[in-house]
Amino acid sequence: MNLKSTYSEQELVFSLQQRDEKAFGYLYDNYSGALFGIVNGIVTDKETASDVLQNVFVNIWKKIDSYDSTKGRLFTWMLNIARNAAIDEIRSKGYRDKQKNQPIADTGEIPGAVAAPVTEDVGLRKVLGKLKGELRVLVDMSYFQGFTHEEISKVLNIPLGTVKTRIRSALTQLRTMIQ
Repeated sequence: MNLKSTYSEQELVFSLQQRDEKAFGYLYDNYSGALFGIVNGIVTDKETASDVLQNVFVNIWKKIDSYDSTKGRLFTWMLNIARNAAIDEIRSKGYRDKQKNQPIADTGEIPGAVAAPVTEDVGLRKVLGKLKGELRVLVDMSYFQGFTHEEISKVLNIPLGTVKTRIRSALTQLRTMIQ
């Protein structure tokens, strides 16, 4: 059995599009930890977060043909799938009902309450700090607090197009800083 130990992003995408299960195993082994961190930052119940992560990988497998490398890196595409799946989960009626039936812990914390993810875990605290305050707020609201662009527009009273443009600009600046 010839198991490839490393892939370039382009090779990985091509192999996944060819439905190569070894490439999918590589993808899972190398990205599940980071994606779980994103999901678990939004869905704080580890068991539910694990279920969401499994659904994320099923979606990646099913939707890999829709990945467009001209629009961003593979990890960013997968991160968005994971983030959206986690947000969908916490917005679902089943999740909310399940959280209502949980006893309140002695620590005073409310089970299932969405806490902001610890950005140090993904190494972004320093990099985010270098963004202008306005851009940092938009990225934080969109990627870490789970707001949609429309919700950000309403909350900050900024036109939707402006929100999208500023977030795109912030992500471009972050990409430059990280590289």
